[in-house]
Amino acid sequence: MWRHLNRLLLWSVFSSVTCRRAVLDCEAMKTNEFPSPCLDSKTNVVMKGQNVSMFCSHKNKSLQITYSLFRHKTHLGTQNGKGEPAVFNLSITEAHESGPYKCKAQVYSCSKYSRDFNFTIVDPVTAPVLNITVIQTETHRHITLHCLSVNGSLPINYTFFEKHIAISPAISKYDRESAEFKLTRKNPGEEEEYRCEATNRLPDYAASSQTVTMPSTGGDSCPFCLKLLLPGLLLLLLVIILILAFWILPKYKARKAMRNNVPRDCGDTAVEVGIYANIHGKQAKEGSVPEVGSRPCVSIARVQAEHSQELQYATPVFREVAPREQEACDSYKPGYVYSELNF
Repeated sequence: MWRHLNRLLLWSVFSSVTCRRAVLDCEAMKTNEFPSPCLDSKTNVVMKGQNVSMFCSHKNKSLQITYSLFRHKTHLGTQNGKGEPAVFNLSITEAHESGPYKCKAQVYSCSKYSRDFNFTIVDPVTAPVLNITVIQTETHRHITLHCLSVNGSLPINYTFFEKHIAISPAISKYDRESAEFKLTRKNPGEEEEYRCEATNRLPDYAASSQTVTMPSTGGDSCPFCLKLLLPGLLLLLLVIILILAFWILPKYKARKAMRNNVPRDCGDTAVEVGIYANIHGKQAKEGSVPEVGSRPCVSIARVQAEHSQELQYATPVFREVAPREQEACDSYKPGYVYSELNF
C-alpha cells in the first residue's frame, strides 16, 4: 500500500517537473531557439503536369522536429526530421494546386508556420518558325531573320543562332509578334545555317526552330543560275537544231532545186511567165508546114491559184499561117514568118 502511494507521488512530481520544463523550453524556443520554418522549392514557375519538390527546413539543427505541409487548409503530409529539411513531392496538374502552401514545424506543444508559398503556372513555348529575307548584292548579303512562337505564356525571349553559335542577344517580346534580327554577310564560299530558340519563364525549357540552310554563292550573286539555266539552254539548242534539220533545211533545198530546174532562153535568162500564142481557131491551112528551125527553148505556163503555184510544161507545134488583115496593115513586118501555135 505504502509502496503504491510512493510510486504515485514520484510519478506526479516527475510529470509536474517535465511539464514545467516543457513550458519553460517552449517559451525559450519562441523567443530564440525556435523561429518560424522556411518553405521553399527549386523553382516557383511550373507548367501543368510538372512534378515539384518542396523543402521545409528549420534553423535549429539539434531538435527533433515534426514537419507538416498544408495547401490552404488541406493537410498534405507529415515528416519528422532533425538537422535535415523535410522533402514533400507533389504534382501540379490544376490551377488551384498552385497554392498557397504552408509548412508547420512542431516541437512538443510548440508549433510555428512558415510564410505562404505559391507556384506560377506557365504554358510552355512551342517550336518557333524561322523565316529569312535576303537582299543580294554583288559582294554582300543583307539578311533579316524573323522568329515567332505561336503558343506559350508571355513574355517570350528569342535568340538567333548561326550553326551552334549565338549571334544575337535575347530579344524579349511581350506581345505575340515575331522577333527580328538583321545582319550583313559577305558572299560566302560555303553554306550558312540559321536557327532560332524561344524561351519564357519556365526554367530549363527551350524550343528551337528547324535549321534553315542558305546555299553558298561561290563568289557569284546567283548561286544556282548556271545549274538551272544550262539544261534549259541545251534543250533549246537541241530544238533549234531539229527545226533546222527537219523543216528549214528541206525547204531551202526544195527552193534551190526549183531555181536550178527553171528553163532558160538563148541568152540564158529566165523565160517570162505566161503563155504567148496567136491562136486562130477558124484559120487553118491544109498541109503541114515544116518546122521553122529547131526549138530554141520551152515555154512555161505558170498558173497561180490563190496561194499555190503549178508549173505546166507543153511542147509547141508551129505552122505557118498568113497574117490577118489588121496585122498586115498595122504591125506587119517583112522578113517575119507568122505561125500558129497549137498545144
